[in-house]
Amino acid sequence: MSIVAGMLGVAQRGLSRPGGQQVMNAGSSGERFREVVIPHLADALSLARWLTGSAHDAEDVVQDACIRALAGIDRYDGRNARAWVLAIVRNTCFTWLAKHRPKSLIVAGDMSMIDELAQTSSVGELPASPEAELIRKADLAAVETAIAALPHLLREVLVLRDVSGLSYKEIAAMLAVPIGTVMSRLSRARSHLAAAVVEVR
Repeated sequence: MSIVAGMLGVAQRGLSRPGGQQVMNAGSSGERFREVVIPHLADALSLARWLTGSAHDAEDVVQDACIRALAGIDRYDGRNARAWVLAIVRNTCFTWLAKHRPKSLIVAGDMSMIDELAQTSSVGELPASPEAELIRKADLAAVETAIAALPHLLREVLVLRDVSGLSYKEIAAMLAVPIGTVMSRLSRARSHLAAAVVEVR
């Protein structure tokens, strides 16, 4: 059964605890779930795939994230649905990784050094850099391999910005870091990625 079909079934029946106690009733919450979450499942699966490194694990993460989104749909404030869904997927992914791959999960401490290096004079969207243009023209397989090799903090920002298309502001809010940190990480990720792609060619 596909993720979408499974989640639509849960949205129609409602969400129950193992003892049969109803957590969420079907109806308006199910409708809202279909309107808010379902259109963004492809992006959710893509993000989970990049963060876990496995399509199979990504499906598990997205299913867990959908259950969380369904249970919390009444708390959704009506703003950017895509960012809300991807934030749930990201948080679910970290929980899943901590449970299933505790040694591969790296938690970063103080990122003040990166903050100091970040350019904070302009927080608007920047035009594509030469590195970004090189990445767009590179072979897809080489790019996927290079992205997978990036350190987690850099890979996460690169995927959220260049694959999922979130704005700097949305990424900063999702990661709870300043926009300058997002810009710095993205710049470093693109530089590493461009160098890796040039080596392959």
